[in-house]
Amino acid sequence: MKVRIIPNKLKGDVVIPPSKSLAHRAIIAGSLADGKSVITNLNFSNDIAVTTQAMKDLGVEIEIFEDYEVITGSKNLKRINKIINCGESGSTIRFMIPISLLADGEVTFVGEGRLTTRPLNVFHEIFDKQGIKYSRGVEELPLTIDGKLKPGRFEVRGDISSQFITGLLYTLPKLDGDSEIIITTNLESKGYIDLTLDILDRFGIKIINENYEKFIVPGNQGYRAHDYRVEGDFSQVAFWLVAGFLNDGINCLGMNPESLQGDREIIKILKDMGGDLTIDEGVISIAGKKSTGATIDLSQCPDLGPIVTVLASLSEGTTRIINAGRLRIKESDRITSMTTELNKLGAKIVETEDGMIIEGVKKLKGGVEVDAWNDHRVAMALAVASSRCDEPIILTGADSVKKSYPNFWKDFEKLSGNMEIIEE
Repeated sequence: MKVRIIPNKLKGDVVIPPSKSLAHRAIIAGSLADGKSVITNLNFSNDIAVTTQAMKDLGVEIEIFEDYEVITGSKNLKRINKIINCGESGSTIRFMIPISLLADGEVTFVGEGRLTTRPLNVFHEIFDKQGIKYSRGVEELPLTIDGKLKPGRFEVRGDISSQFITGLLYTLPKLDGDSEIIITTNLESKGYIDLTLDILDRFGIKIINENYEKFIVPGNQGYRAHDYRVEGDFSQVAFWLVAGFLNDGINCLGMNPESLQGDREIIKILKDMGGDLTIDEGVISIAGKKSTGATIDLSQCPDLGPIVTVLASLSEGTTRIINAGRLRIKESDRITSMTTELNKLGAKIVETEDGMIIEGVKKLKGGVEVDAWNDHRVAMALAVASSRCDEPIILTGADSVKKSYPNFWKDFEKLSGNMEIIEE
């Protein structure tokens, strides 16, 4: 989809969509439980839809309503379909591969877009060690697996995606013996592991966390059915908080100030850059104000990368984004995609191996066509950037927002964003 965006100041109130990270985890936990769980406040983005379907493919009964699911869990998974399509969701494939090994028979994972090339080497090493048969195409997908996971010792690097660790933490409690996960390097994205451990605990699973260096997982555990309401998403609220900071202020509703989400780090980043925030009864508000450059470490919150790059581009002084190497293995290489597209608009960004150096400008020029690189977070970040352009911009790939935030453009217009679709 191609849209034209006419620069306009963003302001007002917006209800933040539920956390995609928590929704994935709650749906899977409910699916593995003995009994009925109701998961409410869901937003059926493409990623959540494929996770739901993946569990149905493993024999779980799930009824889908407008914004919630009723899940009748299954203690013993069955491979109803031999093909599990994970769409473009990295969380889905990395959570579901080990979980699928709880069921008998062969299964093939397929995906779309950049997911077909995103690394799965952690699981290849486990398959080799445990004698699990697998084959794959020229790229990572399709991946066909035949075998069952056995308990034991699992060594995983901490500086790769925490999604691998979450997949194992969900699966190992159901094996017929105890296991341990050894983190062989400093663990990044600890916030996502905290979310996993919190959801597992709510559904009756006990894990011993030894300072994020080792996780002891007792076997023969059973998931307990549990009703759960998904809280607002800090990865998504970041877009509107930055938009409010750069414009006339925005109030973001539906948030949990005590959330364990790692992307809650956006609050600290905004304050470090001069943001004036207030938090009161689930509403996070930010005032429009001049922002200043800072050093931003994204090792624990890589999904904030695209939008903080926009903020830095329009902040006084120099901003250094560091420890952000994992941005290169997301839906796009987000260091290159954001540098390329924002520089087209008039930003001054230089790539480094694992980050960016950004000299802030007062305004962006606009007047050009930019591309979302089929990356939902790049599309949303460029939409926010448009509000500080002198001239309209054309954005291609605008529909990529469906991956995580299907109603993004509706909310953009509610906040006085001025866009029109010029090509479906």
